[in-house]
Amino acid sequence: MGRPPILPKKKKDGWYIEVRNKGAKTGLILIRDSEQAMMQAAKQYETTKDVIILGEHRNGKKVEDKKAKKIKAA
Repeated sequence: MGRPPILPKKKKDGWYIEVRNKGAKTGLILIRDSEQAMMQAAKQYETTKDVIILGEHRNGKKVEDKKAKKIKAA
């Protein structure tokens, strides 16, 4: 018995990036504890892979930037 396919998987607290082979549709999601560690990992992989920064997640949800909230409100 595994996780029910109906419920989405909850994300742990941390900074997320997705690393894909160039031209691929899916890839691996990497979790880092700090923004600095996430940026370092992104820089490491960007020479050979496609890197997508997913941002920070807390309590299973994506954390919005204060700047993004201001733009949406205006």
